[in-house]
Amino acid sequence: MSESSPHVRASDADRERVAERLREHFTQGRLDDDELAERMEAAYRARTRGELAVLTEDLPGRDLADLPGLVAGALPRTRESALPAVLGPWLLGGGVNTLLLAVATTFLVALGADAVWYAAAVALWGAVMGLVALWVRRTRQG
Repeated sequence: MSESSPHVRASDADRERVAERLREHFTQGRLDDDELAERMEAAYRARTRGELAVLTEDLPGRDLADLPGLVAGALPRTRESALPAVLGPWLLGGGVNTLLLAVATTFLVALGADAVWYAAAVALWGAVMGLVALWVRRTRQG
């Protein structure tokens, strides 16, 4: 029988290694008090390595918080935006306002309508975009 077989009898050192891993996962918040107690009891009762492996199979082998360099290197690099995030809604609003201006100007000229309605629409849209920009700024700041 090979050493890696789940049917190999577990030693006291094997049980203690699993118990230590369970304690670490408990301190990192992955296990609550009841789960820790239940798994610790099962670890010390385990007769084979397979019984020990079951106790930690749903827990990560390494804590990524302990490996910031590895995690940072694994993430794709993002290009920093030249424009602040708050400008996005304003640019969108500017484009929509330009479209509204073109449509309203067409109606003003074609129908001889009053320019007050257009000014009210632009003012309302500007107020909405101002509120959106403030909301975006607050959510990005935390």
